[in-house]
Amino acid sequence: MKYISSRGLESGLTFQEVLFSGYAKDGGLYFPESIPKLSVETLEEWKNLSYPDIVKNVMGMFIGEEDIPREDLERLIANAFKSFKDENEPIKIAKLANGLNIAELFHGPTLAFKDLALSVVGQLYEYFLEKAQKHMTVLIGTSGDTGSAAINAVRGLKWVDVVVLLPKGRCTQIQELQMTTVLDDNVHCFGVDGSSDDLDVPIKAVFADHEYTANNNLCSINSINWARILVQISHYFYCYFRMAENVGDLVEVVIPTGACGNIASGYVAYEMGLPFRMVAAVTPNDIVHRTLQTGDFSLSEVVLQTWATAMDIQVPYNVERIVLMACGLDTERVGKLMKEFDASTKTSIPMDILNTIRGVVVDSKCVHNEEMIRTLARCYKENEYILCPHTAVGVAYHYAQDKLDYPQVVLATAAPDKFPEAVEESGVIPKKNPEIEKLFGLETRSGAMKQGDDWEKMLRDKIEEITEKNSAK
Repeated sequence: MKYISSRGLESGLTFQEVLFSGYAKDGGLYFPESIPKLSVETLEEWKNLSYPDIVKNVMGMFIGEEDIPREDLERLIANAFKSFKDENEPIKIAKLANGLNIAELFHGPTLAFKDLALSVVGQLYEYFLEKAQKHMTVLIGTSGDTGSAAINAVRGLKWVDVVVLLPKGRCTQIQELQMTTVLDDNVHCFGVDGSSDDLDVPIKAVFADHEYTANNNLCSINSINWARILVQISHYFYCYFRMAENVGDLVEVVIPTGACGNIASGYVAYEMGLPFRMVAAVTPNDIVHRTLQTGDFSLSEVVLQTWATAMDIQVPYNVERIVLMACGLDTERVGKLMKEFDASTKTSIPMDILNTIRGVVVDSKCVHNEEMIRTLARCYKENEYILCPHTAVGVAYHYAQDKLDYPQVVLATAAPDKFPEAVEESGVIPKKNPEIEKLFGLETRSGAMKQGDDWEKMLRDKIEEITEKNSAK
């Protein structure tokens, strides 16, 4: 399998080249040059597999033996899930009252769904870098959970440093502590006086300097990175097989989303032949909702703060991958659309592309703070089951529907233990988690990027310091 850039400048890339990249050289995102199709017979063969075995099968279809021999790939994936509560079944599905099903994707070390993908990505990095005896610096902009999951995946690794930019005061105290209490020498955090979209600006500017990126061996672990999307494809196969009575039955998956990475992964699963459909659930930062409903792909003036902090973003960059799939990998068409968006922060998705997307992502809902809290309260009253506010955005869609004649499952993206303020707001007493409680007594370390500072220069200074430190290895 070879890879292309979504706007057409690059082609014929290997999985390893794409893994160690951020944005493509044309400003787009990397994507496979084709999507393998699965037969009904293959789906039948997969339906009783464990989640790790599904990951091995899916990833093996996108990574050639010349990149990673199959035996090595299976070993890496097995190692990736050893830090989960149950390494054989890291996803649990809670079946609640009135047809509400919750796929708990949060049983990893940082209690967020991003552990599932980033634990694998960390293993992939270590595999290639150890072979090459080469150092790499990972740059991350986080709205909450990505930073801690990425830090956990690479902390202490010999050949990787990670620089995380987090929106100071805009993620929860627990999310921030999960990052700033990690004191390993290869972890570097900055609290940025701005939104998660603001902090992406200096990161994208650094990646746009291709010579600098190459000289300092930089890459990204955000969902701009194809490897993240690749691992997440398996969520949908696993959930489908657990929800469908027979292969071929319709299953609907409701996805709380911000940057649309999970939906892009689901779209790939659909293109591979999985017979399901998706619903996007968003906060009032509603660019994805507006895009799906009207084709209006445009930024709002401000990013609103909600209880679902990890979804408080306005640039859902994985929409580009979704558009690419919907127009049959027509990179020229995608390039024109996205260049217009980059220049003016707005564009309109053509109706033929939009109708194709709507055949896969069939509906969307925008959920405000008050409805999130009502949903948390209702779910606890009916089930004695506590939701995190992000998952509540998805469950709110379920509660707005009439009785369904097909199975539906909502992806739970984080454990409620990480969001006690939202849980308390709903009138529910949060459960104490000992691992979280001890964070409050730990030493913290982070730098500060304040308004008026030159954030790009500060980022470059830190990168160059890391490169110099590791050049002696």
